Amino acid sequence: MKHLFLTILAVLLFSGIYAQEFNVTLQVTSPKVEGTEKKIFETLQQELYDFVNNRKWTGYQFKPEERIEGTILITIESRSGEDFKGKMNVALRRPVYKSSYNSALLNYIDKDIEFKYVEFQPLEYSDNTFSSNLTSVIAYYLYVFLGIDGDSFAKNGGGPYFEKAQNIVNMGQNAREKGWKAFESQKNRYWLVENFTNPTYSSVREAIYRYHRLGLDQMSDDVETGRAAINESLELLKKANREKPGLFILQLFLEAKRDEIINIYSQASPMDKTKAVNTLKEIDPSNSSRYQKILETGNTNTSTPTGK
Repeated sequence: MKHLFLTILAVLLFSGIYAQEFNVTLQVTSPKVEGTEKKIFETLQQELYDFVNNRKWTGYQFKPEERIEGTILITIESRSGEDFKGKMNVALRRPVYKSSYNSALLNYIDKDIEFKYVEFQPLEYSDNTFSSNLTSVIAYYLYVFLGIDGDSFAKNGGGPYFEKAQNIVNMGQNAREKGWKAFESQKNRYWLVENFTNPTYSSVREAIYRYHRLGLDQMSDDVETGRAAINESLELLKKANREKPGLFILQLFLEAKRDEIINIYSQASPMDKTKAVNTLKEIDPSNSSRYQKILETGNTNTSTPTGK
């Protein structure tokens, strides 16, 4: 009996030490939907929160402090019975080593959100079955979160999760809802994961690794070493842009990183500033005026994005 008690205690302690993969804030809003009982949206929000944060998504044990942080904001724009339409803002961030700073990895609005939902009906999902557009979309973005986060810590570390997201896209080819098919748009769920899994654009994934693990994570110890790795990441992004100008995932990277990059290079040497600005203007020409401001700032200190 004593040994049984100790075994149960050990299991409970172990369960307390480790947690699921995500610590995602999830919100459902319906500002344009009138004449509808709002409680259904509160129920949906709670059920999706549990689906995301209390489900096991990988075979790895995450410590509580290792859980991936992000935000999913679903805005319902219309409802007809069980049918809901709207948009979804997905945002992902990661901590920077030896700092209190969190660096944005993704900030994207998916405008093709359509799903059926019956209040209190269990949310169904399986990696091998496309049974619900709602849970499939959520699972897809969670695997994208895992993929980008994994790439930011290890070269090509997110590969298995992008494959999971690709599998959901494949199963969604017969779905009536939009967002899964190549011909529907040049910027949708199909192309997002296609870009990440296409070897032609592998330099973007390597850039994510160099920028974060060899760049930002090193800046607390050596700003110049960290910035040198970020210089290399920009060259990799330039390579991808020359392969395909306007590449979707490159645009998403810049959208998440633009202000951060400007801050990093505002404190760089004149040579690094000039080289970075020329590269950024080439790969992100519509924001050239914003990058030009890098050259107009002084380099009186070598602060990191954390302000340290």
